[in-house]
Amino acid sequence: MKIAVLGGGNGSFAAAGDFALSGHEVRLWRRDADQVAAHRAAGSRILVKDHNGRHDVKLPLVTTDMADAVDGTELILCPAPAFAQSDIARLLAPHLRDGQVVFLPPATFGSMIFAQAARDAGNHAKASFAETGTLPWLTRKHGPFEVAITIRAKRLPVGVFPLDQAPHALAVIGRAFPDAIEACGDALSGALMNAGPIIHPPLIVMNTGPIEHFERWDIHKEGTQAAIRRVTDALDAERIAVREALGYGAPHFPLAHHYAREGEIWMYGRGSHDRLTDSGDWRERIVLTEHRYMREDLRLGLSLLVSVADLAGVDTPLAKGFLSIGGAICGEDFARGGRTLQTLGLGDLSKTELQTLLRNGF
Repeated sequence: MKIAVLGGGNGSFAAAGDFALSGHEVRLWRRDADQVAAHRAAGSRILVKDHNGRHDVKLPLVTTDMADAVDGTELILCPAPAFAQSDIARLLAPHLRDGQVVFLPPATFGSMIFAQAARDAGNHAKASFAETGTLPWLTRKHGPFEVAITIRAKRLPVGVFPLDQAPHALAVIGRAFPDAIEACGDALSGALMNAGPIIHPPLIVMNTGPIEHFERWDIHKEGTQAAIRRVTDALDAERIAVREALGYGAPHFPLAHHYAREGEIWMYGRGSHDRLTDSGDWRERIVLTEHRYMREDLRLGLSLLVSVADLAGVDTPLAKGFLSIGGAICGEDFARGGRTLQTLGLGDLSKTELQTLLRNGF
C-alpha cells in the first residue's frame, strides 16, 4: 500500500524503514529542507537494525512538499510528538482526500487536532483520524539515516474519529500492522490508552536528583525502582477509573502488564521492559525542562487526563500532583497551559454531547 510518514524523529524513521521492509511504497515528509537535501544526497535510504540484522532500504520519495507526500496514499502516519501536531495538522489539512486515514501513534487526543484543522481549512473530505496507546516500535536513531528497532508492538488498541468510520480506518491501518490492531472505540478511548502520560511523569519527576547529577541516566533501568512502580500503578488506576466512568470497557491495557513476565500480553508483548533496558539506547542526557517526557507526556498528557476526569467526575490526585510538580520544575502552570478539553475547544460540551461528536464527527 502507499503510506506517507510525517516527521523526522525516532518513530518516523522506524515507521518509514519498517514499512519499506514490508514492501509498502513509503513517502517520508520532513519540514527541514537541509535534512531532506542531505537524505536525498545519501540516496534516500534508511538503514534499519533489528534482531534479524541490518537492512538497507530505499524510499521512493523524501520531501518537504506535503501535497506530494500524501497524494494518492491510503495511510498517513504521524508519530511526531504531541506538541508538534498543530503545525503539522495545518500543513496537512488542505491535502486530505476521501478515504485517507491519518494514524497518530500515540497522540494525546491529537486526532481531534487533525480533524479540527481539516474542518478549519474548509476541507470536507471524508477522511478519518485514529490514535493508539504507544509508538508501534521501541526505537532509537543511531545516525541521521540509521534507526535501531528493539521491539515491534504486538497489540495496538486503536480509537477512531469519527467512530462511524472505524471499520474502514481499522482495515487500512490493519494492512500496515497485520494482526496487531484492536478496536477500542472512539478517539478519546484511544487517547486514554496512551501509556506515555502514565509511565513517564513518575520516572522524570521522581528521578530529578540523579537526572541532574549524572551526565547520562537510564530512567527505565536504574530509575525504575519498586517505589516508583507503585506510584505508576496508582496513577494508572486513575486513568482506568476515568475510562470506566466514560463507559469504555476492558481491556484497559494496565501498565503493570508491561513489566510482568506472565499474564495478559501488553502492547509490546512480554519481556519488553528488559529488552528496552538491555539495549542501552535509553541511557541518555536528559534536560528536565526540555525532554519530551516532561513537555509532552506530563504537560500535555496529564493535563488532558485531568480535564477529561473532571468531565467524568473522577478524582485524580496523583495526576494533578505531577502536573503541579512538573510545572514548578519548568516554571509554568501546566494545568492551564497544557492540553485540555477547553484548549481543544470542547470545554462547553456535556459528556453526552462529546460522545455524540466523537461518534458522528463535526
